[in-house]
Parts: sequence; structure tokens; C-alpha cells
Amino acid sequence: MTRLWMLPDGVEEALPNTAWRVEALRRALLDHYRSQSYELILPPLIEHLDTLLSGAGRDLEDQTFKLTDPVGGRLLGLRADMTPQAARIAARHFSDVPVVRLCYLGTVLRASPDSLGGSRAPRQVGCEVFGDASLDADLEILRLMLDTLRLAGIDDAHVDLGHVGIFRALAARLQLDADDESAVFDILQRKSQPDLREFAAARSLPAAVARNLSALMDLNGDVSVLQRARQTLDTVDPAIADALSSLEQAAAHLAALPHAAPLHIDLAELRGYRYQSGLVFAAFVPGHGREVARGGRFDGERGARPATGFSADVNELLRLGQR
Repeated sequence: MTRLWMLPDGVEEALPNTAWRVEALRRALLDHYRSQSYELILPPLIEHLDTLLSGAGRDLEDQTFKLTDPVGGRLLGLRADMTPQAARIAARHFSDVPVVRLCYLGTVLRASPDSLGGSRAPRQVGCEVFGDASLDADLEILRLMLDTLRLAGIDDAHVDLGHVGIFRALAARLQLDADDESAVFDILQRKSQPDLREFAAARSLPAAVARNLSALMDLNGDVSVLQRARQTLDTVDPAIADALSSLEQAAAHLAALPHAAPLHIDLAELRGYRYQSGLVFAAFVPGHGREVARGGRFDGERGARPATGFSADVNELLRLGQR
């Protein structure tokens, strides 16, 4: 009988003491978001699969549980991330609102954990701003992410900051096909200079662009990285110049906050680059090997509104806040 009561790997339940702490944090977070003029949404657990995998959700197919709707016959998916649902709700129900701020909190289900020993059923919390393409919106979301960590009792987080616009600008010059662009992306993530040199020679990449790609791997560290980047990268390209300006403003903004978090810059960090379009950021805590919150700009395609947001796992925040 005991085996019948075992839960699937990566799935947890909360017993009374933990459940009350989760509920207290949920109330504190949503009350704070409401005070910042964010509207709460409660998306459904299940949707048509093509909707879930559109826009920001297009990289989630391998993580999405699928089933056929016995009523309509269409393929359905259990949400693996609530961001695509927020984007759908903003487009469908708030199309006449120039700027809409949405927040959400609910369980998502994933076919496999994001990391070894991780959960397959995180309790995801997040905030999104739709319709505002300004850096101010990115900074607002970044502040809310840090507020979320502090409300969870995490006061030793540090922030990783990057900008996918630099890589996008360099990749655009090369006019790479999807496979080659993915290969360059993988090389940058591994920070492998020998592999980049080999790839550049095999594809006869322009020397100037290859040098810029090579420089990205070494442009990581404290805020002084941004000064080195201006001396190293081709800032004649307006996309690169604008990206560096955004990073400089974001770094100054973070430094001026009352509870300033240590900042790390990494211009080769391209998390979510397939759908992210600008500033990207993540929060880490000492002794914890993976990010505890992440976000960034994901301006829409085919006329969709610009957007920026962050998300985190309430269960993980609660565990880390009790250390």
C-alpha cells in the first residue's frame, strides 16, 4: 500500500507547517505586486498545445506534458511555464490597454526538472509588463524580482546581468542559418576560444565579427567590464552601443537601490536568447548552484507588443529563505 502512495519523481506535497509558510509568502508577494499596480491573473492549467508553445513558449515543447482532448480532439498541453499564458491574456483581453501589468502565481508541470534533483512541479510566481519598450520597464521588473527575494527572506542574492542584443547584432552581420547560429551560441556558452577559432575558419567568418564574438567570452566580471566592452566591441553598430548603454544604466540603477545587490556582468550569457530580445538578468545565492529567479525582455514577434518580466519558484525561495 505504501508504494501506491508514493509521488512521482520531482513532485512534492506541502504538509501543514510548510503549507502555511507557502501561503503566507503567497499573500505577501501578491499584496506587494498589487501595491505596485499589477493585476492578478489565474490562467488555466491546461490549454491547446499550439497556444502554449507560441511566442515565449516555443522552447518548451520537450518540457510539456501532452494529451488529446477527448471532447474536441485537439492536442492539449499542461503548462510548463506561465509566461506564454500571460502573453496570450494580455493580447486577447487587454489589447486596448496601452501598457498592462500582470502578475501570476500557480503550479506548473514539467516533463523533466531544470536541474539535477530539481522539481518538476514548481510553484511559479512572476510579473510581466506588456506594451512598454522602455528601459524603465526592465528596471521596474528587476526591482520587483529583488523585492520578491527579500520578501522570501533572501538578503544575500547577487545579480547576473547581460544583453542578448549584442550577440543578435553580431549574428545578424554573419547571416548564419539556424544550425550555425545555434553552434555559435553553444560555443559562447562554453566559452571555448579554440572552438570559435575553428568555426570561424571553417565558415570564413569576417575577421572583425569573429574578434567581437571572441571578446564576448572574456567580457565578464564586475561593472568595469562595460568600460572594457566599449573599448573592445564595435560600438559603431547602434545595436551594440544601445545595448551597452542599457547595461550601464541598469548597473547604475542597481547600485543606487537601498539594498544594492552585488552585480556580475557577463556579455556571453545568453539565457533564453531564442526569445529574449534585450536586457536579461538572473539572481543567485551563495552555495546554491542554479539561479533562483530570472527575467528579461522578450519583445513580441509579428507585431506583438514589447514585453519584459521575471519568474521564480516560490517553493525554492521559501527553502532558501529559511537557511
